[in-house]
Amino acid sequence: MAEQAEFHDALIGPERTDLPAGFFDRFMFNMHPVEVAPGSPSIILGFGIYPPKDTTDGFLVYADGAEQRNLRFAGELGVTGRTGAGPLRYDVEIPNERWRLTLAANDIGVDGEIVWRSRTPAWWGEVAVDNATSTRTAFDHLFQSGTYTGTLRVDGAEVSLDGWYGQRDRSRGVRTMAGGQGLHIWFQAQFPEFSIGLLLVETRTGERLLLEGAVMHVAGHLDPITGVRHALTFDDGLDLTGGHIEVRTEAGRTYRVRADPAGRGGYMAGAGYGGHHGNSRGADHVESDRYPLDGSVSPRTLDSALTDRLCAFELDGTQGSGIFEFALTRSRSYTYRRTL
Repeated sequence: MAEQAEFHDALIGPERTDLPAGFFDRFMFNMHPVEVAPGSPSIILGFGIYPPKDTTDGFLVYADGAEQRNLRFAGELGVTGRTGAGPLRYDVEIPNERWRLTLAANDIGVDGEIVWRSRTPAWWGEVAVDNATSTRTAFDHLFQSGTYTGTLRVDGAEVSLDGWYGQRDRSRGVRTMAGGQGLHIWFQAQFPEFSIGLLLVETRTGERLLLEGAVMHVAGHLDPITGVRHALTFDDGLDLTGGHIEVRTEAGRTYRVRADPAGRGGYMAGAGYGGHHGNSRGADHVESDRYPLDGSVSPRTLDSALTDRLCAFELDGTQGSGIFEFALTRSRSYTYRRTL
């Protein structure tokens, strides 16, 4: 496990020469309104460095229910450094408490100045999975609930981000998930007094490969998650249409959350998650595309099934919102199995 004192600071520098091949250090932020409905916008952006490859890359995804806009960019670590690439720059103003993100004008018409502030403690974990290949996945992982201030400009029209929810995610190590996975869930449900954050991976026959996470309370404490059950529905395109997640915690609490995938899009193939991260593309590479969200694009048709869907959540009458990341294997031998 990486030392917490340095893991939540800026990404490690390019001077590190003692790292294994495939090593990465990256972050991701998502942002969305507190109250969501069909057509609500969601933004996901991220950046990572790959010192053994002298490579950096990042992405920006904007979805509003009608269209998903994707921007991917890359550079050379020795040229761009560790503070950003393409239109994205970041600054860790207070470690584990406040980050500043700046998006310059770009090909998809989404730019702005954004400040993320923590509202709960961070959950720290370690992901360790034996793969079907001989390479073992092993990376340190952090996620933390926060809120935003700032302004986003979409085609020049200003959108205030003040009070929006968002999850910060950090991971660092060797991430080579290869074969054997059936269901992947990264669940981030934001409620006024807490956020439920977890990572769950199951095999194609339904056995648990990995579970980590916690209920992160605004009051300042963490309640680790000890069990998860799920009853989800998917369409023929492997897209989530609804369902429930039930979480049990170390303190003996049970949270049963209903998920309504009110948004559309969030297809992470647009962010380069189809095996494109860490590939050298030169000193200043930028590319973009757009997905119509009319049913013609789905997790089944893209080069990655991974989807970060904006959802409305409900727990015992309390309304929440957040990002429900999911992926089902596209193997014909797999059938989703509910456990709730």
